[in-house]
Amino acid sequence: MADKRDYYEVMGVPKNASDDDIKKAFRKLAKQYHPDLNPGDKEAEAKFKEVNEAYEVLSDKSKRSRYDQFGHAGVDPSYNAGASGGSPFSQGVNVNMNDVEDIFNSFFGGFGGFGGMGGNRRRNPNAPRKGTNVTTTVTVSFEEAAKGCKKTVTYTNESVCSECHGSGAAKGSSPKTCPNCNGTGQVTVNQRTLFGNVSTVRTCDTCGGKGKIVDNPCPNCRGTGRKRTKRTVDVNIPAGINGEILQVGGHGNAGINNGPYGDLQVKVEVQPHPIFERRGNDVWCEIPITFSQAALGSEIVVPTLDGKVSYTLHEGTQPNDIFKLKGKGIPYLNGKNRGDQYVKVILEVPKRLSPKQKELIRQFDSSVDDKSYGKRKDFFDRIKDLFK
Repeated sequence: MADKRDYYEVMGVPKNASDDDIKKAFRKLAKQYHPDLNPGDKEAEAKFKEVNEAYEVLSDKSKRSRYDQFGHAGVDPSYNAGASGGSPFSQGVNVNMNDVEDIFNSFFGGFGGFGGMGGNRRRNPNAPRKGTNVTTTVTVSFEEAAKGCKKTVTYTNESVCSECHGSGAAKGSSPKTCPNCNGTGQVTVNQRTLFGNVSTVRTCDTCGGKGKIVDNPCPNCRGTGRKRTKRTVDVNIPAGINGEILQVGGHGNAGINNGPYGDLQVKVEVQPHPIFERRGNDVWCEIPITFSQAALGSEIVVPTLDGKVSYTLHEGTQPNDIFKLKGKGIPYLNGKNRGDQYVKVILEVPKRLSPKQKELIRQFDSSVDDKSYGKRKDFFDRIKDLFK
């Protein structure tokens, strides 16, 4: 990490730059170093990758916050500051509904009510329970989101300890039944009040609701029965995706009591493109043309997601005219049809002309009557009375 440049330096923005400033800087640099615009230029290709890496971090509020606080270590996937509590840079927080149930039980006595009304609802601590989900993020390019791709995702989950196989006990020993709750994981507390006897079911303090006690904990997992493990999985990114969350079954955290693993939830983030802009399933872009191409008509080359195509401009094409390339947009997610591509023509006016070129333009302008200009003629017809 020592040879990496500061991401703000890479983007050419200050540390207090706004999201819009960072996005504008990226579009400018990406267009400057894009491989399609610099074929065979290895230095430009390296800079393009560096800009992409910097933008991926600075455009994400969570990643940017970690980077501002910890530098490159805060966003490097191989960095692990975790002890028993895991890494402070974990991708998300998952809540197990069984834990929520324990909270309800501790406050409301398992819906037992006053004087035993309704009966206490107990949960078997030895019953299999599904593990919690794990959330991570993957970044794809504009083209990858449009066409679909396969990405290798790296994440960290809680797996069953390979030494104790989830029991939490060291080899040669096993957990024993909790003497305080007799293996139920819960205890009932009876209290006499002005309203009568109140029975409250609470999680057992001795075993923490597990129903078992480990006297000789496994040294590999410190008695938890679980071990944080770095894993990779190939994820298919469908064509047309636009920020959706993909769910990969069975790749989350390990279940309890041999319960099934939770799921891996992958949030797909799409990088902006230096040329194309997505609007729904349509793609928009701008193409610069010269005056002669607009006035006389011309065959121009237009970039699309499928490669370059030819398009014939008609004579008298006006600035900001828009033409459509049918079916050249983005596929509908899980569908067969595609959107269209809209191309806006931008008239480029030369900034430096020689005296001869200027004179030729003046001669041309004086030789063309107002009828040829269309809108210009209409404008002067409407205001001619002002000059009488």
